[in-house]
Amino acid sequence: MISVIVAVLNNVNTLDACLKSIISQTYLQKELVVIDGGSTDGSLDIIEKNSPNISYWRSEPDAGVYDAWNKALVHTHGEWICFLGADDFFWNHRVLDNIQPWLNQAKTQGIRVVYGKAAWVNKKGDLLKALGKPWRKVKWLMPHGMPIPHPGLMQHRDLFDEHGPFDLSFPIAGDYEFLLRELKKKDALFVEGLTVVGWRSGGMSDDHSLEAHKEVLDARRKNDIRGLSWVWCAVHARNIVRKYWWKWRRFLKA
Repeated sequence: MISVIVAVLNNVNTLDACLKSIISQTYLQKELVVIDGGSTDGSLDIIEKNSPNISYWRSEPDAGVYDAWNKALVHTHGEWICFLGADDFFWNHRVLDNIQPWLNQAKTQGIRVVYGKAAWVNKKGDLLKALGKPWRKVKWLMPHGMPIPHPGLMQHRDLFDEHGPFDLSFPIAGDYEFLLRELKKKDALFVEGLTVVGWRSGGMSDDHSLEAHKEVLDARRKNDIRGLSWVWCAVHARNIVRKYWWKWRRFLKA
């Protein structure tokens, strides 16, 4: 079974498409768990409308997306678990069917993280960029920042049994810190040619790139990866330039 977890807070404009992309999967051995952080914009109406196809849902204030994911994990039963943002969606109706053989292959190889491509799209759904490269090409980047797309990434349940839940002291890069616990020493499996999700721009890490990158440094320290790397320094400098470049552009347009 594959468990799909969606955390939502006031995403009325995109939530229905997200849930429908999960419910409409042709793969039958799936379950959907939804944790709402106390939405007030109509998102609850969408959840209730889709509730016959939701295995478990709850609405209450939480401490952020990783808190919601931790709450959801205790209500899942799947061997594999993946997370979608409320503004993400499975790319087509056969994604889970298409990835299942690769999950079986990963098990035989002792691999517990499986991922494909993510289609980075704008609010209109236009493709901006295809994200996701083979693990052999990006493995060296894992200690320096997130080199693989997390939406739709498949994590074996054993990861959470061994490594525990998401660390809430990482409010932006909690997914990176969690995966670093596993992938600092072990491998992931990339599914060549499979686009798993549509990933809308403007998410939490997009809006807080500087803060997220500082959390990467904290995650390195927590996982006993010492010192500053030239990759981290270069990316951090780029983020600073981008931040002030966009501020300058907005100032010129004002």
